[in-house]
Amino acid sequence: MNSNTNNAGAGNKEDYLDKGLDAAEKKYGGSMGAHPENNRAVNEKITDGARNLFEKATGKKVPEKISN
Repeated sequence: MNSNTNNAGAGNKEDYLDKGLDAAEKKYGGSMGAHPENNRAVNEKITDGARNLFEKATGKKVPEKISN
């Protein structure tokens, strides 16, 4: 299991990818977008999927500065 999911569940800090998704939800997400913390489990699945796609496409890990 990916440690990013475990970190978010424990209330640890979000990485830049998580914060970017939260910002997009706040701006474009309608009424549910106003509270991205309510969607944290779904958001973690989305960002984990994006990380996996990046790693498969490039063969490289996502830089630590962007993603934990």
